[in-house]
Amino acid sequence: MIGFGETTVRCSAAGCTASAEWRVNWRNPRIHTADRVKVWLACEGHRDQLTGYLASRGFPVVITPVDVVAESVPDPA
Repeated sequence: MIGFGETTVRCSAAGCTASAEWRVNWRNPRIHTADRVKVWLACEGHRDQLTGYLASRGFPVVITPVDVVAESVPDPA
């Protein structure tokens, strides 16, 4: 996240200070429609970890580069 005086986005993984390279776009399908997108930011090293955590809970996930905004997160086919 960008905080006061910061110019780069940081990974959302606990304790990580690396720059984010990916958006982990997700939603909870039990309470949100496909157009409600939540975002965690991830460095290369934490992308799979954050994605796996969400996917193991049944949340649909779409990965995009940090500068690409996902308009929706559809249910898996």
